[in-house]
Amino acid sequence: MLKFPRTIRLDPSDTFVFERAAEAGEWAVSGAFMFWNRDLTALGPKQRVALRSGFLGIDSFGWSTLAIVTEATEAERQTMIERLAGQLLEKFGAPDANAARHAAEEEVAFAASLCDHPTQTLLAVQRSVEDGEIRERFRTLKPRPVAADADRLHGHASAFTFHEIEGDVEPAEEVDLLGLIRTDARTNRRDGS
Repeated sequence: MLKFPRTIRLDPSDTFVFERAAEAGEWAVSGAFMFWNRDLTALGPKQRVALRSGFLGIDSFGWSTLAIVTEATEAERQTMIERLAGQLLEKFGAPDANAARHAAEEEVAFAASLCDHPTQTLLAVQRSVEDGEIRERFRTLKPRPVAADADRLHGHASAFTFHEIEGDVEPAEEVDLLGLIRTDARTNRRDGS
């Protein structure tokens, strides 16, 4: 059985933080190609969130903060490729159906490579721009084991734990939250919002 990521929505936050949220249960790909050949400094606030932490739903071209490792059949894999190829032709102006299909096959293969984990494992992505290149780091979120002396309701202190990738050095990231708020406020005044 093959494994691929599907979008998952644990709460409604994706509908607030992204311009378009993926529907829960869509097959997903990384989606970094959405930012290829774009001026990343000109992205709006919700586009920046998608750049930093979104998986792309193949059907809606909406974003999801998390994806879940799910089993799939070969027929479902082929459907993913065909649907993504169609989106690449329609929305990105791929030169022809063969080029779109080839690009879709690569994206779906990369998505499958992220799923070398047990089914139901949650995946998260963190993207950064380093020397003009987009760098992706993927993390898994796994349920913590239940404490031996705890009841079912209180068995977990937290729902998930984060596991760092060995040898992966995190760049220091500083966010000017007040600056972002001011920028959003100016944008809203100009837009009449």
